[in-house]
Amino acid sequence: MTTLWQRLKFAVATDMDAILDKKEDKNPISLLKKYILEAEKETETAGKWLERQTSLILKLEKELQDAERLLEKRQSQAELAQTSGESDLAAFAEQEVSAYSMRAEELRKTLDENIAESVALEQRYEEMKHKVKDMKVRQLQLMGKENATRAHYQMDKILSPELVAERIGSFDDMASYIKSLGNKVEERHERSTMERRLETLEKNSAKTKEIV
Repeated sequence: MTTLWQRLKFAVATDMDAILDKKEDKNPISLLKKYILEAEKETETAGKWLERQTSLILKLEKELQDAERLLEKRQSQAELAQTSGESDLAAFAEQEVSAYSMRAEELRKTLDENIAESVALEQRYEEMKHKVKDMKVRQLQLMGKENATRAHYQMDKILSPELVAERIGSFDDMASYIKSLGNKVEERHERSTMERRLETLEKNSAKTKEIV
């Protein structure tokens, strides 16, 4: 009878191991790992958009410098032409002054807008990186809890085989806990603002392309 009971307990323990292994694919740790990889890719993409935004700002600054330099040059030439009595040259220079003045003003406005957008994007980019880091910390927390529970179970099979049956209940609780955490992780992922942030980046990029 004792031997039969030991065999039964061994069979139950073996089945429990198989069930846990089978559920591995649905384990929230695996899900969280998948989400972290996706979040890292999204964050990397956002970083590239931010780099492009910075590059466009540098180009706008160069265009503004050129416009201001040519504006100053045409203003000086207009004064010289008027002083020299060259009315046609003076008229041409004045037209150029007007054109460069309008261009410089438009570039200043565009540059200010892009700098403001860049600051906002950088803040959100940093927030994305923090979110990814938080997810990694959460992953370690889940791994620690699962590892400790599994370790206790394996040890009990040798040290306290009479507790194995009781441990199965604990494993059921652990499985429910893990599943619950997995659902929460999935819900948070679905509600993630990363998609909206990337859409914002794309819209800002499209606006910048129109300007360029």
